[in-house]
Amino acid sequence: MNDARLRVRSLVAALILLALTSLTARAETGDGFLADLHNFRVSNYLALDAYYRFSATGDTDTLNEIVGSINEANTSMNDLAESTVGILSEEQVEGLNQAFDTFKNLMRDNINDVRNTGYPDLRLVSDMANQASALSEKATALYVIAQDSGETGDNPRVEAARSAAITMAQMMAKYSARTHSTVAQTFQGSSSDIPLDQQALEFDALLSEINKGSSEGQLNTALNDLSSKWQFIRGSYINYNDNNVSFVIDRYSKGILQGLSTAIELLQENA
Repeated sequence: MNDARLRVRSLVAALILLALTSLTARAETGDGFLADLHNFRVSNYLALDAYYRFSATGDTDTLNEIVGSINEANTSMNDLAESTVGILSEEQVEGLNQAFDTFKNLMRDNINDVRNTGYPDLRLVSDMANQASALSEKATALYVIAQDSGETGDNPRVEAARSAAITMAQMMAKYSARTHSTVAQTFQGSSSDIPLDQQALEFDALLSEINKGSSEGQLNTALNDLSSKWQFIRGSYINYNDNNVSFVIDRYSKGILQGLSTAIELLQENA
């Protein structure tokens, strides 16, 4: 029991110390800068998805998922801050970093609530969900600025795949909130938040964009695989009900994200 508590404390401590993490500065291309922004957005929603599952179970492995996703986002944030590309101003990057710090602090507080009381504080969870949405919107705005800078490439299929990944990560977090929260409206996002069923239709459209053009060999295999996984769980996102098996939805959704990541890499290699 004491060993388990020590492991949990170590994982929570990792969240607190992430802001102090620094990486060696590296040269980076404009496309790499966009990739960091993209990974940053996805990782934060994956952390939120894992939190909702953790809030219902208190499971240490799920807590480890939260820490891992936050750590991924922290790495991307550090890379953005230390980039030598100069696409964004120091003020823009620092604004994103401050918003991220707020999100991490809220995540830490929410984790501690579950550990100390056995259940989440719904007001604090709502604050975190809103901050996740605001953080994503800020990162998206900076992504558009970076695209318009002329320092990055222009590959419509890659952009469709990245948009699909963001959409899927958001859907996962919302689905987890509805499945594991005692109040279905815990995940509010912003006032203009798009319902799950509409996001599923958006994902359909993005998948069609990704599939436009030549797809051979490994790319064709990757696209077929993620399309098959999507068809398997599509109905659950469009017609949510309590009879769905949440861990199956989570597993297939993560598989789709991995498939999109693979497709992006292959599309960039073949550009």
